[in-house]
Amino acid sequence: MIRLFPFLQWITLINAHSLKADLSAGLTNAFIVLPQGVSFAMIAGLPSEYGLYTALVPPIIAALFGSSRHLISGPTTALSIIIFSTLSPLVEPGSMAYIQLVLTLTFLAGVFQLVFGLAKLGTVLNFVSHSVIVGFTAGAAFLIAAGQLKYAMGIVVPNGSSFFTTCAILIKSSSHSNWSELAVAIVTLICGVILKAWRPRWPGLLMAMIIGSVFAVAINGQAHGVRLLGALSGSLPPLSTPDFTLDTLRMLAPGALALALIGLIEASSIARSIAVNSKQHIDGSQEFIGQGLSNIVGSFFSGYASSGSFTRSGVNYEAGAQTPLSSIFSALVLGAIILLVAPLTAWLPLSAMGGIILIVAFKLIDLRHIREILKSSRSESFVLATTFCATLVFEIEFAIYAGVLLSLAIYLTRMSHPFVHTLVPDPQTPQRRMTPIHNGDLPECPQLKIILIDGSLFFGAANHIAQIFEEIDADSPRHLLIVGSRISYIDVSGAMMLVQEAQRRRSLGKRLFLCSLSQKIRHFMDLGDFTRDIGEANIFDSKLTAIARIVSELETPVCQSCPARIFQECPPLKKGKRTVDPGLEPTVLP
Repeated sequence: MIRLFPFLQWITLINAHSLKADLSAGLTNAFIVLPQGVSFAMIAGLPSEYGLYTALVPPIIAALFGSSRHLISGPTTALSIIIFSTLSPLVEPGSMAYIQLVLTLTFLAGVFQLVFGLAKLGTVLNFVSHSVIVGFTAGAAFLIAAGQLKYAMGIVVPNGSSFFTTCAILIKSSSHSNWSELAVAIVTLICGVILKAWRPRWPGLLMAMIIGSVFAVAINGQAHGVRLLGALSGSLPPLSTPDFTLDTLRMLAPGALALALIGLIEASSIARSIAVNSKQHIDGSQEFIGQGLSNIVGSFFSGYASSGSFTRSGVNYEAGAQTPLSSIFSALVLGAIILLVAPLTAWLPLSAMGGIILIVAFKLIDLRHIREILKSSRSESFVLATTFCATLVFEIEFAIYAGVLLSLAIYLTRMSHPFVHTLVPDPQTPQRRMTPIHNGDLPECPQLKIILIDGSLFFGAANHIAQIFEEIDADSPRHLLIVGSRISYIDVSGAMMLVQEAQRRRSLGKRLFLCSLSQKIRHFMDLGDFTRDIGEANIFDSKLTAIARIVSELETPVCQSCPARIFQECPPLKKGKRTVDPGLEPTVLP
């Protein structure tokens, strides 16, 4: 039942405290989404009310069937831009035909997302490193801040302007700022910071927004050019029907797939970035299902493609939301605002909402984890910096793609280079335990080299391991024993590489031995006849058995003149030769 209805898992957490927190967060988000819904719909080429319709039904469905407790879905900039760029060449934006195609595109995208979720493809998100999330979140914070400064400063910036274009316009026009709007934004921002620090359990963001609105009225802001949200039309989303004709579905399928992928990556990235602070486990496949169902259902209620919102999800978490009920409250309050108090929204200053969102944007920058990444890993630092810069320079969906591809590239590079350690018995440990050599601190046997492979032997790693074998051969004429206890996976390419190495060594009068393979690895080798090709006699169950057998077959003259004597199984020396008994200093026999 929980798999079919995931909301049964968190519904038991609801109590008086969580209800109060969720209602407070929902109230705040309902007011935040008002200007965003209008502006996003305009970016998508739709009438302004469609942005609000998208913030009503889809968030409820996503909250009920998703996995994140803080993610709030709805209209977003990225999806709005994709919709406009996909459909504007086909139909006149804003027309009824255009709206019909938008609804169909949304339905198709939802179907793709639902199929991905049912196929359990959410595990792909496990390959996105934490550095991508941190870099993407920090970049998005700068984008959000730049987008809100135009409201806070009272400067007109064209919609769709890039981050650097927006910054250039703000700097160039800073002397023409509307000081009344700037004062409203600063008062709201200061009140929000003080309330969050002084009374973190209070609905500080909502209270700060109300204080900013009252301040705007007190200074007669409307007379001084303070821009207000304006009155909304008081109607709920009408029922709608996508176009299910085969030609339309075939025409929109490529765009719907791109829309679905961007929406999933965006929502999942936001959910995971918030989960870093909330310590919640995110089920990627369930999140896919929630997003898919929200778009499918939303397309029948005049909603266009929705996904997770960085701004509203950040506000939701910072406002103290406890369960996804906050998202449901947000949609219900928004519906109530549209129906009952739509005229009152006319007094809500855009600069006050800008001040609130600036607080949220700052909180999205995870300075602690950024410092940790920069100190600990060059490769992860490169991923973080690349994702951050790509978020600012390119479209947000490209930044996400770039971060994901970099994560996969780093993962595959690491997987294709398993660690290989040279092992020797350590006379200072009980039972002469095998230990890796560090800087030649322990002697090796001149006839047998023992290595431990730590990782996977798959097609991407086969060439790397083969090169290591050749380097070992060039170093000295030795037999080779591979300890396979840490080989986690092997495929046909990896097994063939071992067979080829065994055959190559036999042609040189040497031998390749294997020991301590896991049952799964040994079963794979047996099924493919790789064990037979390497030689049954060359594969052992344990290191002790392998060493005892191999040492007994080494060249006796070399052993009798060897000063290392690292194995207990080494044969005794003739008189007059130096020897090292286990745990003793070298001595000379009489």
